[in-house]
Amino acid sequence: MMRLKHLMSAMLAGSMLALPGLALAADVTAERLAAAGSESEANNWLSVHRDYSASRHSPLNEINASNVAGLKLAFAIPLGGSEPAGFGPGSMEGTPLAKDGFLYITDPWGTPYKIDATDGKTGKIAWIGDTGIDKDPSRGILLASRGLALVDNLVITALNDGRVVAFDDETGDVVWDQQVGTEPGEGFTNAPLVVKDMVLVGQSYGDWATRGWVAALDAKTGEEKWRFNTIPEPGQPGSETWKCEEAGNPDCWKTGGGAAWVTGSYDPSSNTVYWGTGNPVPMFDPEYRPGDNLYTNASVALDADTGELKWYFQYTPGDYMDYDEVGAQLLVDTKVDGEDRKVLAHFGRNGIFYTLDRTNGSFIAANPYVKQLNWTKGIDPKTGKPVEYDASKSLQEYANGALRRGGQNVLTCPNIQGGMNFWPPSFDPTTSVAYGAGIEGCSDMTNKEEKPGENSTFSGGSQAGSGAQTGSIFAFDVSTGKQIAQLDRPYPNYAGVMSTPDLVWTGELDGTFGAYDAKTLEQKWSINLGGSFTAPPIAFKVGDKEFIAIASGGSALVTFGHPELANRPAANVLYVFAL
Repeated sequence: MMRLKHLMSAMLAGSMLALPGLALAADVTAERLAAAGSESEANNWLSVHRDYSASRHSPLNEINASNVAGLKLAFAIPLGGSEPAGFGPGSMEGTPLAKDGFLYITDPWGTPYKIDATDGKTGKIAWIGDTGIDKDPSRGILLASRGLALVDNLVITALNDGRVVAFDDETGDVVWDQQVGTEPGEGFTNAPLVVKDMVLVGQSYGDWATRGWVAALDAKTGEEKWRFNTIPEPGQPGSETWKCEEAGNPDCWKTGGGAAWVTGSYDPSSNTVYWGTGNPVPMFDPEYRPGDNLYTNASVALDADTGELKWYFQYTPGDYMDYDEVGAQLLVDTKVDGEDRKVLAHFGRNGIFYTLDRTNGSFIAANPYVKQLNWTKGIDPKTGKPVEYDASKSLQEYANGALRRGGQNVLTCPNIQGGMNFWPPSFDPTTSVAYGAGIEGCSDMTNKEEKPGENSTFSGGSQAGSGAQTGSIFAFDVSTGKQIAQLDRPYPNYAGVMSTPDLVWTGELDGTFGAYDAKTLEQKWSINLGGSFTAPPIAFKVGDKEFIAIASGGSALVTFGHPELANRPAANVLYVFAL
């Protein structure tokens, strides 16, 4: 039967080759993924960040600044994922994938959809994968799925219940189903990352009093090959930064967080995986887990074959402001002070744009990208640490004041969601410019002593936005680390950006989807479709025609102080645009 299936597939592939203007829907090999950023794959979007460097930049330029005003809706595909009825869990945060005229996307439950868009006029659902997930809404608005991975003839999704499931690309049948998260509360929100013959996933639910990790699975079977724990156990390097005994909580590292809940990057030349890690837990109560709390709030560089730590850079030691640094790790080759450098660029949730040497993690530069930043007075130009950081202290106190038990509220800028968070940036390699979009505003934070299991998350306090929050789109020259353009927007951005040669694209919480001039950030085109955009767009081609796609829908999240954002429609839809 298996041999017959392969024979039929080969015959079908041959018939597809005979159709004019239709490319062969070939398997996604390791070679194709390695070439995802090259001209040979310009028509496709094969992985969540499009390429291993996480650029989210498409070279397609049929739609450009001179003609984007004529952009129209080509077709739309309604999706599921709003069940149980009336709940509308999570949000549509996934990046669609595009392969040879077919689209792939997940709903908030991680359910995969394959969509036939090969005629360029409609989107027909080819199959919907059955993950068998228990659709328990207890995770509330934090339920999310940020996309899929394609490898060989498989479509792979990572689920909030800790499973990773692979589906046959042709039929939608389950090929393998592995329970990777085995401890209570463990699960996934990130899209998997395929590296060579492995599928990498990051444990996402650190705020549920779990311990973060990144794991590599065999792409053919799902069996685990290695695991890197973001929180070291006693005796391991970095464990001395968890002063659990000092706090009377000897096992505080076991619930330490450090979730790895956004997809990482990969540098084939050095065989290195780069991943961002989340906040220590409880997030607002450093007295429960004194110390710098490695390897939280960090970029970690891992050997792709073994998971061994090569280097790390921690942005906010002993964090008590929930400043995860899970956001995208941009891998950039550029000149810095006239010298060729291999750079890791990162828009920190803490409101600062960082550049590091990605060969060793050494600090290069840091500059704020938000207008309001009060938690530090600056970054030490030698170490890259906040100037208030004191290595001799178990509890840090940054410029906005210490969050302590029985103390006063602390006003923290940027907003707790960060200047940027899980929503991705973009990088244009032809100009060395990185783009991002995020939140402008502040949060009031309070501390409250609690124990693991007392609440749905292990927070150690609470927070609320300080007044109405707004948003902005910004551009940074990676070679200098400095901002070169900025545009105010009325609402916080939860979608992230994509760039093409002339334009920067993003969706917004009020249902607006727009294109902006890549040099000036002037808005060149927009449409309001209702609902809410919390997912990033992509560009792809079918035949000779370019399309832009973006998903909308899900819960309303929060209003950020804007009453008009309440009660937005929760329908999940994939929109596709063309000239």
